Amino acid sequence: MTYTKPRMYLPFYAKLALVLVSLIALGYIFVLGKQILSPLLYSFLFAILLLPFASALEKKFKFPRSVAASLSIVLLILFVYLLFYFIGAQLSNLADDWPVFKQTFTSSLADFQHWISHRFHVNMAKQINYINKATSGLVSSSTTIIGETVLSVSSIVLFLVFVMIYTFFILFYRRLIIRFLIAVFREEHSVTVFDIVAQVQFIIRKYIVGLLLEMAIVSVACCIAFSIIGIKYAILLGFITGLFNIIPYIGIFTSLVLTTLITIGTAASTTTIVLVMATIGGMHLIDSNFLLPFIVGSKVKINAFITLLGVIIGEMIWGISGMFLSVPVIAICKIVFDRIESLKPWGLLLGDEKDETEPGKLRKETVNNETMKMEEPSLEQETLGKG
Repeated sequence: MTYTKPRMYLPFYAKLALVLVSLIALGYIFVLGKQILSPLLYSFLFAILLLPFASALEKKFKFPRSVAASLSIVLLILFVYLLFYFIGAQLSNLADDWPVFKQTFTSSLADFQHWISHRFHVNMAKQINYINKATSGLVSSSTTIIGETVLSVSSIVLFLVFVMIYTFFILFYRRLIIRFLIAVFREEHSVTVFDIVAQVQFIIRKYIVGLLLEMAIVSVACCIAFSIIGIKYAILLGFITGLFNIIPYIGIFTSLVLTTLITIGTAASTTTIVLVMATIGGMHLIDSNFLLPFIVGSKVKINAFITLLGVIIGEMIWGISGMFLSVPVIAICKIVFDRIESLKPWGLLLGDEKDETEPGKLRKETVNNETMKMEEPSLEQETLGKG
């Protein structure tokens, strides 16, 4: 006679209290552990992206795992270096023209003040008084601003160093991590764990590649459009538009403000400024309706409301870093929720309504054979530590 452990049923208010306490505890842990968790999550994403390259070096070229992981990190460092070198070269050109930019922007601001005075009947004295107060406050805190800037630059360098180190260790100990995940749960849940690991690995890799491809297309298109319009710093502004476009919804408005301000500072005409704003708006419409659904949308099935909410919460917890990480984290949560019976309603909430084949019925997602063939190394090898 087998003994079956009775299940404990909690009332709704008890479940609600447990959920709220868990959410508060998780939020506090994320805020408190930002310095560790933020680079660790970036390292996890980079490790998933570099895993096929490291696996190919191990299997095809018979490199030791440490050498394969090291070469993968070298490739990542080279990519980051080229990215920062390009940004630095473009910003140096802007810095050389800073006196002219400042003079032009001041003149444009004066014209704008006259327009406000004529349109809204706010005299120039009040406007100048307000600007002088803001300027004096900025000058008085200039030492603090410079100190914080230097500190932020050093923090970025230290952040990148830890990301590279964490990525190396995740690639090197990936089989140990998989065996740990299998051992943590009961044996009857091993198939579900396999499925979650395979889907997270596949979806996140395709999402990152799609996002980089989308950023490249938007950047090149904007650079060409800005060059045709004839504005200065067309390459820099096009790259800024493509980079900030990665952040859903909020990024396009940020790039619009920055691009417009820089264009105004280059003594551009009103027609040119309007054309620049129209280009960014039109590119956003094309990206949202064609590029994003075709390149990225097929990989991550998250509804727009949850995406926007995740970006806002990510910014509140981790700042700009949290905004970039919000969508991948939500995608991982959805994969986990969809494969655990008690959490399926939460997965339904995160997903898109049109993904469901029938109203009120959860669609069962499976990994096809072609997808599983693309995963290197295979899950069984990861679990048993072979290869």
